[in-house]
Formats: sequence, C-alpha cells, structure tokens
Amino acid sequence: MKVKSFDRKKELMEAALDEFSQKSYEDASLNNIIKNAGISKGTFYYHFQDKKALYLSLIQAIVDTKISFMETKLKDYAGSSDLNLFDHFRMQVKFGLEFGKNYPEYYLLSMMFLKEKGNPIYYEAMAMRDDTSEKYYDELLEKAMERGEFRDGVSLPFIKSVLGHLFIRFNEIFDLKAADFDLDGMLRNYEDLIDFMQYGLTREQRS
Repeated sequence: MKVKSFDRKKELMEAALDEFSQKSYEDASLNNIIKNAGISKGTFYYHFQDKKALYLSLIQAIVDTKISFMETKLKDYAGSSDLNLFDHFRMQVKFGLEFGKNYPEYYLLSMMFLKEKGNPIYYEAMAMRDDTSEKYYDELLEKAMERGEFRDGVSLPFIKSVLGHLFIRFNEIFDLKAADFDLDGMLRNYEDLIDFMQYGLTREQRS
C-alpha cells in the first residue's frame, strides 16, 4: 500500500505510530494524529481516505521493515540451512526480538495489533500480507517432516495448525500487555514455548 510522498509525511507517520501504539484502533484519534503531525485535514485527506487507510499503511510499513531486517539476518547466518525446525524457530525469535530492540515503537504497535484480533481491522490488515511468509513456513515444516523430526502418525496440517496457533497466541499464553517491554523476558518465554513445542510435557530428556 504505497502512498505518494508529501511534506511532513514522516511527521504524520510518527504521530500515527505514537497514537496507535498507545491506544486501540477504535480509541485512537485521527484528529490527535493530524494535530500532532502539524498538517491540515485537507492535506491528510488528499493522501489518505480515512483513519483505516492510514493504519493499514503504517502496519504495512512495519511489516516491510521487519521482512527486510529478517532477510538480512537470515542471509548472513551461514548455518541456518542445517538447523532443525525448532532451532530455526529459536534463531528467528532471536532475530525478531533484536528487531524489537532496534525498533521499540514498532514492537509496541505490534503488541497492540495482536489485541485487535476479533475486530474487522485485524483481518483487513492480515489480508494485505502476501503469501511469501506462509510459503517459507510451509517449506520449513515440509523439510522437517522429510528429515523425520516429528513422531509417526502426526499429519503435517495438524502440526502447522498447532504450531501456528501457539505462536499467534503467544501474548495470551504469557498474559503480555502492550506496555510489557521486557524483550529479554520475552526471549525466555519464547524459549519455553519452543521447548514445549519440541518436547511436550513428558519427562523425555533432551538429546
């Protein structure tokens, strides 16, 4: 979702980021954003149809920035192709949280966005995604299945559904609030979650 550049666009996006990262989409005030950006309503409506268009544009900008960051990190990690599925998850989480440290304001908005699940704006934003990430995820699972990393009798669709659900519900599992900006704590929580995915709740020892 590209928007033609204009004077004070940077200020507008920064004001929008501040507003949407502190409030729900419904409670966020477009008037506050326009005022804090120092632009007129006419300028805003010339470039954006409404608050929803601004919000979706901001979400897409964050997604694009994170994808670029992750691609660079993964490309520079020479041993990534030799990792098993769960160690690959651990590596991605490490880089993802590193992204959060570099872009804390994006992290806060991402946390607020997860709380929009169940609201129409959440599904509109999710529908904007291309299928690149999902294809990458599917390829990881298929390779793990081929290498025999899962126990017999468990189907690939079931594994995909369960793992995807656990990652999406991460903030609910650990009861995280948007203001919980403890990335080191989040890393420990993610490690516990991935350990659970890999080893379950049995007494089986890690190899």
